[in-house]
Amino acid sequence: MKRVCVTGAGGYIASWVVKLLLSKGYMVHGTVRDPCDEKKNGHLKKLENAEERLKLFKADLLEYENLCAAFEGCIGVLHVASPVPSGHVSNPQVELLDPAISGTQNVLNACLNAKVEKVVVVSSASALLVNPKWPLDQEMDESSWTDVEYAKSIQHWYAMSKTVAEIEALEYGKQHDLNVVTICPSWVVGPMLQSTINATSLILLSYMKDEGRPGGDTIENVERPYVDVRDLSEAILLVYENPTSSGRYICSSYLVKTKEFVEKMESMFPGHNYPKIFTEKSGRAVLSSKKLVNLGWSYRPLEETIIDTIKNYEELGLLEKGRSFPS
Repeated sequence: MKRVCVTGAGGYIASWVVKLLLSKGYMVHGTVRDPCDEKKNGHLKKLENAEERLKLFKADLLEYENLCAAFEGCIGVLHVASPVPSGHVSNPQVELLDPAISGTQNVLNACLNAKVEKVVVVSSASALLVNPKWPLDQEMDESSWTDVEYAKSIQHWYAMSKTVAEIEALEYGKQHDLNVVTICPSWVVGPMLQSTINATSLILLSYMKDEGRPGGDTIENVERPYVDVRDLSEAILLVYENPTSSGRYICSSYLVKTKEFVEKMESMFPGHNYPKIFTEKSGRAVLSSKKLVNLGWSYRPLEETIIDTIKNYEELGLLEKGRSFPS
């Protein structure tokens, strides 16, 4: 059987990737920090076909030997694991830079050791958005790169970490004749499989109740690019399976202002404590997913994402259940 490894398998995006792989008949290796931690990884063991075709390995991104063991026998590696900050970063080197950059280096070295045929590295739109030289009225495509020194100067540590890691991954592939493809998702939203709440879900939940909403009833009306986590999972597998894929791919579906997003949520699920006042914030990020679409990628309507996400939050007990289910 086709055998691939997914790093950070218990995470938000990776869990959906594992689920998709299992549904497609793959044998799946998953790296997690503790395979016995049922709170963080128990949901993986409950996935359909997991008992027969999923094996979890204890491996941290900074543990080369453990990564080698996890990749053994795999023809592909989908490197999804990378820290995403949900608040203030007190030690960027330890919290973001080392896991993203050194961790990716370890993954690639282990892939070479295991004679892996293809690697997909999940980067981020942050690796192209922090680019002050890009014309404001022009769509961003894969030729845009975040200015690392500028990101450092404004302490955008996440963008810096993802950019350096992606640049080094693509360069590593060229130097070692390893097939490395990268994918850059925008804001990832959608239902959760895991029990721990990820960063973007915390933000969406804050739109529906004032817990964790810094401005209370006031919120910045900023234009953001979004992609559904399930569509992203499909994109990751698409670039992995397609023999013609190469370089980097932007993965983004919609550009929506916060006010419009919240109004869509409220029209479908009224009765929650939505923000009342929106303050305008300049700046926009028009991302082009044309390269990925040309490869065969498609995405679901935004309304479907919102409905499935909020129903998921209610089922998980994160919101009051049964307020107003759309038919």
